[in-house]
Amino acid sequence: MIPVAILAGGLATRLGAVTKKIPKSLVEIAGEPFVAHQLRGLHAQGIERVVLCIGHLGEQVEEFVGDGSAFGLEVAYSSDRDKLLGTGGALRRALPQLGERFFVLYGDSYLEGDFAAIDASHAASGKLGLMTVLENNDRWDRSNVLFEHGRILRYDKSETEGMHHIDWGLGVLDHAAFAQAPSAEAFDLPTLYRRLLQTDQLAGFEVDRRFYEIGSAQGIQETTEYLLSKRTAH
Repeated sequence: MIPVAILAGGLATRLGAVTKKIPKSLVEIAGEPFVAHQLRGLHAQGIERVVLCIGHLGEQVEEFVGDGSAFGLEVAYSSDRDKLLGTGGALRRALPQLGERFFVLYGDSYLEGDFAAIDASHAASGKLGLMTVLENNDRWDRSNVLFEHGRILRYDKSETEGMHHIDWGLGVLDHAAFAQAPSAEAFDLPTLYRRLLQTDQLAGFEVDRRFYEIGSAQGIQETTEYLLSKRTAH
């Protein structure tokens, strides 16, 4: 399957003192660093190669994960610790390690869906990018996608009236999508998604399982409870 880029370079300011000495990827969730849960989940999906886009305290992530063999993966690194590039800029820097097509997900998200089906949907779409969406109705966070009849019609985090879906947190991008990226070195992934949408180059894929995240205290609690419940179920 295509490789995965994990955006794990943010400053995680919302978590306050928790991430002053460790990066968000290493916050302990259900007894171990969060990135361990992420990587095991990706291996279970059939992923073989991961590129971790690191920044703030990224050397700690590199020391913990190593070459990825402990998780059944091949893991490489792309760092922007010398200059913050934003999520989009970090991806652009990592392109030489990602090949022609790749998944992208955030370093604070735990996602369970059919990655193979999402990959196949993007390949069949003929478009440069794909965004996964979830019918959310402001339940887990503020909805930000207008999605109708299998198509993304609008993606906006500020003007959300009439929106019932949310960006689930997993995308697929062609290398060529970055030809439409801002010329500035630093930019964010949502900016690229919006540009692709404007040129009808962004496919949509609706998932039906909620996302878990560790970007907030409530998110950490919910993710911990979910991962512990999975462990006891086995």
